[in-house]
Amino acid sequence: MEKSITDAICVYGASSSRIDPIYKEAARLTGQLIAVAGCPLVCGGGRGGLMAEAIEGANSKGGLTIGVLPEFMVERQWQHPALGRMISTPDMHRRKHTMASMSRAVIALPGGVGTLEELLEIITWRQLGLYDGNVTILNTDGYYDPLIAMLERTIEKRFMRQGSHNLWQVASTPEEAVEKSLSEA
Repeated sequence: MEKSITDAICVYGASSSRIDPIYKEAARLTGQLIAVAGCPLVCGGGRGGLMAEAIEGANSKGGLTIGVLPEFMVERQWQHPALGRMISTPDMHRRKHTMASMSRAVIALPGGVGTLEELLEIITWRQLGLYDGNVTILNTDGYYDPLIAMLERTIEKRFMRQGSHNLWQVASTPEEAVEKSLSEA
């Protein structure tokens, strides 16, 4: 039975397609597993990179895919053509807010500065009590090792409180990431 739209799992990830296939395979499997779990997949809705792989993975298993794009991206036709549903927002901030408000959890796939910005913002929202879903970093092939070390350093140097580790989880496989997303926050 398909869950409601607010049970979606939000996926952040690269829009670049010029990346190692290991990341693409993990993104596609993540999308498939989200669909098999009966959860809608909400993401930035892009036509390339890991976003496209996650969308196509979810679609291949009959899942609902929802892309949230700011108007300027829709005007440039950057949306994936096979989205089950597309939501247009006035700007990037509203895009991120919409994706978070629709989701029970976030999985951050590898990505560039946009993905890093989304990930750090949702961790901040969780710290401030503005988001209560799980935040899982999918550390495919050790991609996020330097960021995880930096997050640990912020705690070690007391820029974040002890116990802040509970603001995020780390997974090394798509299976583990989806499992952690489905657990109670």
